[in-house]
Amino acid sequence: MLLKNGKTLTIAKADRTDAEKLIEYLNIVGGESDNLLFGKNGFHLSVKEEEDHLESLKGSQTCAIFAGKVDGEIVCVGNISAPSRERIAHQADLGLSVKKAYWNMGIGSALIQVLIDFAKTNGKTEVIYLGVKADNTNARHLYEKAGFTKIGVYERFFKIDGIYYDKIMMNLYLSEK
Repeated sequence: MLLKNGKTLTIAKADRTDAEKLIEYLNIVGGESDNLLFGKNGFHLSVKEEEDHLESLKGSQTCAIFAGKVDGEIVCVGNISAPSRERIAHQADLGLSVKKAYWNMGIGSALIQVLIDFAKTNGKTEVIYLGVKADNTNARHLYEKAGFTKIGVYERFFKIDGIYYDKIMMNLYLSEK
């Protein structure tokens, strides 16, 4: 994908060779906004633990981590994960982030489409769900544009510097009810 800045974005499944750069990326983006579940340097897996996690996802048809790169630098990360328990295996949790320097370039839209396409091709996922900080209007717009609908509010979900924020819960239905 050609970005507004003239550079090319490539999105692919992350593998164990991406572990160290993924950790660096997550510790940076955690400090760029208050929209993630952790702050700056708040991602605490070791490189070995991240390598093992990525390796464990290698053959999965319902769980994956995708990394978007520009000139070898990770600029976005998306994950989708379906539980293995039979009664809830038809649903998958989705999350994504984009480095601040790359906001408003269409990267979020491209990444969310990759994640949705992955879910559609596995033949098992019927519902994709996510949670978004209520005041993160850009992300909410992105998810609505991708077809997600608001299903509820989790009040006081986040507590950042002593202040509570709600989480908007959203679903995308891939199959008829």
